[in-house]
Amino acid sequence: MIKAALIFNNHGKPRLTKFFTYYTEEMQQQIIRETFLLLSKREDSVCNFLEGGTLIGGSDFRLVYRHYATLYFVFCVDSSESELGILDLIQVFVETLDRCFENVCELDLIFHMDKVHYILQEIVMGGMVVETNQTEILTHIEAQQRIEKQEAALQIPVALSKIF
Repeated sequence: MIKAALIFNNHGKPRLTKFFTYYTEEMQQQIIRETFLLLSKREDSVCNFLEGGTLIGGSDFRLVYRHYATLYFVFCVDSSESELGILDLIQVFVETLDRCFENVCELDLIFHMDKVHYILQEIVMGGMVVETNQTEILTHIEAQQRIEKQEAALQIPVALSKIF
């Protein structure tokens, strides 16, 4: 089971945090700090798996991550998950973000946080992987965008009627 999905930059600033297991706000911040400290010390040439820190479950949990440019994509999983499967999941997530934002960067994550959360929710729900087919994910995202445009079009006449 996936316990958390985190994205942070090279300076440790979180850009996405999604915990599928309950932790207090203070504990979440400590987990983010500890995870960044563990990952930032590692060389780029080493394995992308390591045992979870003391806060997030110790040896029964694994941190699976990929470092792309200025961003760390991290999934904390328990021992029932395949590390290689999670690496593939990270790849699908990043490729989907790339397709949605045309070469995703840190600013896309900051200014389109709702869309990033929606994409993650299409892939992982409740700590379980529900979809890895990128075409299927993009179909749902495009449908959501059409609905948002329709709702925006409906709100414009209402807003104009209040003005007049």
